[in-house]
Amino acid sequence: MPITIVDIARMAEVGRATVSRVLNQRPNVDPETRARVLAVIAENDFSPSRTARHLALGLNQTVAVIVPYLTRPAAVEKLRGVEFALVRAGFDTVVFNVETADRREHVFRDLPRRARVDGIIVMSLSPNQDEYERLVRAGLPTLLVDATHAHLPRIMVDDVLGGRIAARHLIDLGHMRIGFVGDSTRPPMGFSSSRLRLAGVRSELRDAGIRLPRLLVGGGDHSRHQAAQTARRMLEAALPPTAIVCASDTQASGVLQAARDLGLPVPGALSVTGYDDVELAEHLSLTTIHQPLFEMGVRAAERVLDLISGRPERTQREVYPVHLVRRSTTAPPEV
Repeated sequence: MPITIVDIARMAEVGRATVSRVLNQRPNVDPETRARVLAVIAENDFSPSRTARHLALGLNQTVAVIVPYLTRPAAVEKLRGVEFALVRAGFDTVVFNVETADRREHVFRDLPRRARVDGIIVMSLSPNQDEYERLVRAGLPTLLVDATHAHLPRIMVDDVLGGRIAARHLIDLGHMRIGFVGDSTRPPMGFSSSRLRLAGVRSELRDAGIRLPRLLVGGGDHSRHQAAQTARRMLEAALPPTAIVCASDTQASGVLQAARDLGLPVPGALSVTGYDDVELAEHLSLTTIHQPLFEMGVRAAERVLDLISGRPERTQREVYPVHLVRRSTTAPPEV
């Protein structure tokens, strides 16, 4: 019969919790006691399983992930990274999909109270003060991804820089009339990514001495259909844009559809950029801003596991780089 942590505790004449602290290299163990436990472990060639170690620590081996609009490609890719890292660490993932304000309120109200989880990852939803206080009262390690709160650790990209890079690419190609298609100015969940990407576009155009007319900024529900409608209005205007920056690859696909419907060749009559660089972008040969979605998910899982294990945080805010991936939807404007 294999030796267990209980057997080690009995032979070392200590409690099981002390053995757990030694195995997990916790500092609060008397040096002589630590040496005695380690000697017993070595004598018996004891190697606890990860599951046994977690059980000894009283862990549920589960992390909750709160994610809005789970079916969106960018959310799927980040979640795939989270699950990959958690499975590797012997943890399960429980996902709470949020698509309405009521659902958001319900999840933040009830999850900390009833879920048997060891930590929480919140994607794209910046907690308000009430939500933050609920998380604090629950005492669960919490990490944000693509969201922000002054008192919570977070992983993000520089969306303003991403908008600047997209605009600079089009300016360098010679475009002077550039539009933007993104989310509504008051998104129901309070998402900030589209607004920040637009801010980057505005800044880069302003620095280049180029105006961004109000008629060339459009927003609405985050969908391919809405983006197509928005782009069509721009493209049928008296002075249409020669290029459009989109806040996501999904919205870029809608803009490309509008161009096809109007018989406008891309990139001849119109250049288009996306954002995210999901699988759809490669399929469409879309010039886009790449953000490391899978890698961010992996890192989020690693950091929340560190929080669960009690390791000190080295940094509160971790920013991942973005870069342009040039494909075939951008070119100099037609003369």
